[in-house]
Amino acid sequence: MNNNSTEKTIEFVVNDFKDVTIDHVLNYPNPFTTNTGFYFEHNQAEKDLSIEIKIFSMNGRLVRVIKQDVIPTGFRYGPIPWDGKDEFGQPLGRGVYMYKLQVSNSIGATASKMEKLVLLK
Repeated sequence: MNNNSTEKTIEFVVNDFKDVTIDHVLNYPNPFTTNTGFYFEHNQAEKDLSIEIKIFSMNGRLVRVIKQDVIPTGFRYGPIPWDGKDEFGQPLGRGVYMYKLQVSNSIGATASKMEKLVLLK
């Protein structure tokens, strides 16, 4: 109106997501008796990802490694199933275990988080 002009500035950042970030790492159900699934959120939708989950006893002994290579369609991924068994297919005893989720993209950027899970048998 009335030939009044104004100027505005808009700033934005274009991010190509070279760095991997993960959040909301969990397994469900937790505690569990026979099966659980691992879930997480990330910033790498539509990109090649290598996922590794290492499960440890509370004394630090590595009991299982789960690996997957995926191209997730969204920013959440899961479930990655686990049957509560060790590397040799033997059921683990009841107790608290730690797991480390590590996610890497195709250019080698990596993020990881440690969490606890409880196995009731």
